[in-house]
Amino acid sequence: MTQYRRAKFCGGYYFFTVVTYKRKRFLADDIARECLRSAWQNVRQNRPFEVTALCLLPDHLHCLWRLPEGDNDYSTRWMLIKKRFTRRYLKAGGYESGQSLSREKKRERGIWQRRFWEHQIREQEDLDKHVDYIHYNPLKHGLVKAVEDWPWSTYHKFVRDGFYQHRILNDYDGNFGEDFAGE
Repeated sequence: MTQYRRAKFCGGYYFFTVVTYKRKRFLADDIARECLRSAWQNVRQNRPFEVTALCLLPDHLHCLWRLPEGDNDYSTRWMLIKKRFTRRYLKAGGYESGQSLSREKKRERGIWQRRFWEHQIREQEDLDKHVDYIHYNPLKHGLVKAVEDWPWSTYHKFVRDGFYQHRILNDYDGNFGEDFAGE
């Protein structure tokens, strides 16, 4: 069996990619957005984390979290977010994909892919690169013609805060190198 190694740095910033099961396109729907917001708020009450950047796409999301000092348990946070989202989403009438026998045996629902992709941010340049990647993603996937046209992104907050004052993200080529294999 494959052994997954996760970064165990306490505190600091982490980049995540979380994908829906079979890449079903529902995360940008009203019900899904509300269920995700509720799950995040619920988990953050007992297991705090700061959302630095986020982009919600129809079949996956990218985000940057800052964890509290002395804490590296993002896996439990993601497990709880996925679990709470799934329960609320299905209760609200959300659609579930059929799943494999293996998933059925493990009592997994047809909402999320197993696991997630994570990258520990090492320095400011790495952080900036990942923020750009998160915000550029809707354009990369052909969902919009300009980054500012995608409504479910922290891009708009970054513009208001002056982060992109001297940088034009729409002209970025989206080539971020091998670190972005999570998509």
